[in-house]
Amino acid sequence: MQTALLLIDVQQSFRQRTYWTDADVPAFLQRINALVAGAVERGVPVVRVFHVDDEPAGGPFSLSSGLIRPLDGLAPYDAAFTITKHRHSALAGTDLAIRLRERGIRRVIVAGIRTEQCCETTTRHASDEGFEVDFVTEATLTWDMTTPTGSTLSAALIRERTATVLAGRFATLCTVEEALRRAP
Repeated sequence: MQTALLLIDVQQSFRQRTYWTDADVPAFLQRINALVAGAVERGVPVVRVFHVDDEPAGGPFSLSSGLIRPLDGLAPYDAAFTITKHRHSALAGTDLAIRLRERGIRRVIVAGIRTEQCCETTTRHASDEGFEVDFVTEATLTWDMTTPTGSTLSAALIRERTATVLAGRFATLCTVEEALRRAP
């Protein structure tokens, strides 16, 4: 089965957010770079996905910011193609599904930033569109969040929660190595 790696929002824009911390970044970069290198080595197309939001003009996700570029520390690679999205799912309002199907892709590997937001949403949407999805939790990045009641939900707990709701319903949870083994 043909597979593609969807690299979701691994972009410099996030460094401008108030919640950004470097705490989990080294481990994330190590795992995502291993995933990309393994995909390239196996001939698995890597699709670069950038989130763009032009409101407010000059904000970190606007094209005019100069921050819609790969996150510092992401190893260079040749993308099969690049998708610019304006919604959480990389499939909403883009031609991503069409472009994948035109290439015979039936399985996608999802990795990137933010675990519980764009990565999870893209995973659910891809599953609903009929793609098999491998979700590589260790190659996703998120940050602590404040709950509506004022307590802190740790990034580790957010990753665990995301894995829990996706596993067996929308995706197969994989390590980097498992996802690469499953890719033809």
